[in-house]
Amino acid sequence: MADLRFLYKTHYGVSRALVIGIDTYKTVSPLGYAVSDATAIKEALIADLGFAESEVTLLTNAGATKEAIQKAFQRFAKDDVGLDDKVVVFFAGHGHTRTGIRGEVGYLVPHDANLNDFSTFIRWDEFTRDADLIRAKHMLFIMDACYGGLALVRTASAGSTRFLKDMLLRTSRQVLTAGKADQVVADSGGPLPNHSVFTGHLIEAIQGKATTPDGVLTASGIMSYVYAKVAKDKNSNQTPHYGHVDGDGDMILKAPGLGNIEEIDTKDLDRLVSIPYPDLETEVNNSEIKVEKVKQLLSSQTGAIGLHDLLSTEVKRFLAATADDAFAPTSDFSQDALVTRLARYEETTLDLSVLLACVSQWGGPQHLTTLQKCLARSRDRLESTNGLSAWLALRWYPLLMELYCCGVAAIDAGRFDSLAAIFGTRLSRTDSRFEFHTFIEAASDAVLELNRSNVLKHIPGHERNYTPLSEYLLKILQPKLDDALFLGKNYETAFETFEVYFALCAGDAELAKGSSFWCPIGRFGWKRSALSRVVKDGELQQDSWPPLKAGLFGGDFARFKKVADELQNTVNRLGWY
Repeated sequence: MADLRFLYKTHYGVSRALVIGIDTYKTVSPLGYAVSDATAIKEALIADLGFAESEVTLLTNAGATKEAIQKAFQRFAKDDVGLDDKVVVFFAGHGHTRTGIRGEVGYLVPHDANLNDFSTFIRWDEFTRDADLIRAKHMLFIMDACYGGLALVRTASAGSTRFLKDMLLRTSRQVLTAGKADQVVADSGGPLPNHSVFTGHLIEAIQGKATTPDGVLTASGIMSYVYAKVAKDKNSNQTPHYGHVDGDGDMILKAPGLGNIEEIDTKDLDRLVSIPYPDLETEVNNSEIKVEKVKQLLSSQTGAIGLHDLLSTEVKRFLAATADDAFAPTSDFSQDALVTRLARYEETTLDLSVLLACVSQWGGPQHLTTLQKCLARSRDRLESTNGLSAWLALRWYPLLMELYCCGVAAIDAGRFDSLAAIFGTRLSRTDSRFEFHTFIEAASDAVLELNRSNVLKHIPGHERNYTPLSEYLLKILQPKLDDALFLGKNYETAFETFEVYFALCAGDAELAKGSSFWCPIGRFGWKRSALSRVVKDGELQQDSWPPLKAGLFGGDFARFKKVADELQNTVNRLGWY
């Protein structure tokens, strides 16, 4: 299957570790506490993090030769290491950096290394390349040594939040080193006796000091804690280096109640946790540059035309990337093909969706017309065609991503004018007796067709969900929206509240046409609290309620109340709660 998210489970298999500590070398100067550091890390993995002693390999001094280290590491590439395993590699010893024609190259220095013969060293990037052969979804490399040429990327910004379950469904290769190439590691003087500064703070992190208030300990939490402590330690002249070399998951080392999220698969029981990254200068990717540019144009008094041109270019790219020649509607359907198609739609759509979300959250009246134009033009490729009903229904999935991103952003900011503009976007419609209809009508029809095609029930892990589209979008959109809009733990509430308004306004549009009541039911169908909260707010504020003042439900409280009663009756009949 092309997308490993659907192979991973929301738990771990076996926790494995390779721990190396070298005080004495054949030809290199000795260290004082590397073996003590390695021994203490082994004990902490077993006692504090629940690793089985039989799964932790400890190599020290003469036992830590180049051959022994490589053999122990390659052991993780065997077939008995499962997809859902996690692997920790700890090294305490000398590191070395050499500058080549393409930049710095970092090395581990094994016990039998010869300083005059680089073939006796272990190149750091051998580990990262060979990690591709290891099936375990999460790997964490911790190096109490200094290296150059690591090419690390931090995948979340300061204050980000992530779903606990989602982190287990994404691969990761994470690295924490004691310092960079031009720094000297302090081999003593840390917070714990007989340990280096770096490993002393690392042990304290593992033993609880890096745990979040709700009891979650992640690799990112440990890396953030150790970075801050070592950089500020009075006995340290080093600054740790950390990040990802691959993937965007996060190793979870402790999480109370983690097993409960799998117990009921009709409901997606999950929780958001904070990712405690310090606010550092990070590698900026193309998506972040686009978001920053949109924010600058939104804040400028003269940026409306520039914003229009930037977003128009993105829509054109989107239309070209999602044309039928790239997503043939007549190809055979299978679960593998569905997974591949979803991933490709997400790759081509998420950037545009997040840019439009920024307009929805911060745009003024002069920007909302551009937002509407982009939403309307995104539908250009959806003219009638022949093909499998599943693939034809799924062609609306990218536009639903746009709708959800814009809607969640509007709800988070209390921008009901944006929400009204999104829902009311006019669409040309040549295949109906109506000349025009609105974006919310089309989106509601699209969800109905997706439900009828049953395609969403084929998403691995979502076969028995009450609301598979809702549960899937909740996780797919969160990282991008959180990084761009800093929604934090309010994300889930904003998501569910948007789905309530989506349902209410879609149902209102049906009733306004004289049709029977129907609307897309999201997570609120089994959680209930979001629907109750919206209805209560409307009943309390009535004509002064902001959604009505923005024009939703025709600005008529009686009209809203009629739709709300219909929706509540529908949800009650479902009996999902």
